[in-house]
Amino acid sequence: MAPTCIICIRHGESTFNAHHRATGRDPGHIDARLSELGHRQAAAARKAMQTIPFELVVTSPLTRAIQTTIGIFEGHPAKPRMLVEVLHRECQESSCDVGRAASVLAEEFPDFDVDHLPEIWWHDADAVQAKGYPVEPPHLFDQRVAGFREWLRGRPEATIAVVGHSTFFYHLTGQWLANCEAIEIDLDVEPQLRAYA
Repeated sequence: MAPTCIICIRHGESTFNAHHRATGRDPGHIDARLSELGHRQAAAARKAMQTIPFELVVTSPLTRAIQTTIGIFEGHPAKPRMLVEVLHRECQESSCDVGRAASVLAEEFPDFDVDHLPEIWWHDADAVQAKGYPVEPPHLFDQRVAGFREWLRGRPEATIAVVGHSTFFYHLTGQWLANCEAIEIDLDVEPQLRAYA
């Protein structure tokens, strides 16, 4: 039976977001962390999420998503299971979308089980582009979005929170989310995607 409530939450502002917003340039922040504002945004989002009896919280392995998950769900009264999943990591097109090794994440975030992740879990299959890192081809990204939708459909939990990323959530839901904005999704509704602005 498919989940009855799935809420997607975009991560808080990252150092990449802050720099890119100010300059329009990629600052080269590999696996960017939350900014001070990002931590405050997660803290502000915490109150609304505390009232929902989540059974499962699924976070992307990118650091800004894990930090947001901690900020919102640490000490949650329902004590949901926390799961790190690679399918809904961000579309790899900027420096911040390149991850860090699973062993490094395990050291930094010992409360999160990452033993099931490959050591290199981000897109690393193509030659490095002019930007300095591999860019994920659109067809592979689209496969991941469809795969994650099916993964969610197969979950036994009734209430799930998904902490992730702007471009991924746009392709999953058809809506762009602000930092720490949350949206409930219906897996049976296909998003109407518009061209990039």
